Amino acid sequence: MDGIKKNSVLIVDDEESNIMALTHILNPYYTVFAVLDGQDAISITEDYHPDVILLDILMPEMDGYSVLTALKASEKTRNIPIIFVTGLNNPIDEEKGLSLGAADYISKPFSPAIVKLRVQNQVKMLNYICEIKQMSMTDQLTKLPNRRNFDERAWIEWNRAVRYKTPISILMIDLDNFKCYNDTYGHQQGDFALQTVSKIFIRELKRSTDYTARWGGEEFVVLLADTDFNEASSIAERLRKETENTKIPLADGQSTGITISVGVNTLVPTPDCSIDDFMHQADEALYTAKKSGRNGIFPKKCNG
Repeated sequence: MDGIKKNSVLIVDDEESNIMALTHILNPYYTVFAVLDGQDAISITEDYHPDVILLDILMPEMDGYSVLTALKASEKTRNIPIIFVTGLNNPIDEEKGLSLGAADYISKPFSPAIVKLRVQNQVKMLNYICEIKQMSMTDQLTKLPNRRNFDERAWIEWNRAVRYKTPISILMIDLDNFKCYNDTYGHQQGDFALQTVSKIFIRELKRSTDYTARWGGEEFVVLLADTDFNEASSIAERLRKETENTKIPLADGQSTGITISVGVNTLVPTPDCSIDDFMHQADEALYTAKKSGRNGIFPKKCNG
């Protein structure tokens, strides 16, 4: 696991000797932290979201079953795999834990090899699921977030803008005459043009909150949180100019170029505003930009 970000494991046990033993086993492979009671386990899980939880069943005040039930009831924590570490060897107890959603069992006294393997199994499964999810949220050609990914991010930023009464801007971008470009140079070269433009956007959108995605086909979208009309228009113009000035190499050693049209929309949203309307108005602005001759931007500020 050298050079790779470690997965995290939370140990929940009211006996410090058990915590020390489990930490000694797992610490070389994972980021390990621990708590002594169930309520603290729930709080730290909500705050830090560990990848795997090792949970003792018999604890004072709040036992492991209650902790498991609470974590599975929360949307934020329900998908975290929980392994019971317990001296209860009755099949009825094991059945109860599994029926509540426990991922696995480790019996006390525990074997270091068994602990490592059972945690490793859960981590492998978790990482595989995360990898599949990441692939499903990424456009494979440009490596940008895809439309599904954008939809999730847009809702987060929209709700934040509503809550804090801050401006949010969106750029709808279309590669000009892309069908003609494909017909002239071939689809492989068209794919290379899409990748080139994607790299321009990544390079030019410097703030951590700037977010760009491939909308589909030759369309892209840029979401600009906490960004007013003037700044959004300036960013749009910078993207347009950089795209226009970029030479795209051809297989025969020559080069070509491509331009973009950009629709800009800015809003300080309220609870009564619609994100769909916000997006639609950006689309209308893009249509106007293309209709006006392409290779330009059309800012359209909405007042609500």
